[in-house]
Amino acid sequence: MSPELETILKLQVPVIVQIGERRIPLDDVLALGPGAILELGKSSDADLDLLVNNKVIGRGQAVKVGENFGIRIRSISTPQQIVRAMGPGEAI
Repeated sequence: MSPELETILKLQVPVIVQIGERRIPLDDVLALGPGAILELGKSSDADLDLLVNNKVIGRGQAVKVGENFGIRIRSISTPQQIVRAMGPGEAI
């Protein structure tokens, strides 16, 4: 394995698990406070998106791990697609 590839594979990247998305007016965001509930347009049993560099690289199911939440991966992109997601360009 080339030294460049070894360096790339050791990079730490932020991984985001997106449970949903919703667009609301800024004044509604400013009105949010403790105890507010923001309803998302996704059912509670729908797959969650796994993102790197804001690009979907996999999908999974929410699970409880002790007192924390986790994601059970159901599908994942190829290593080449994941590396491509880390750079500029189109989402996978």
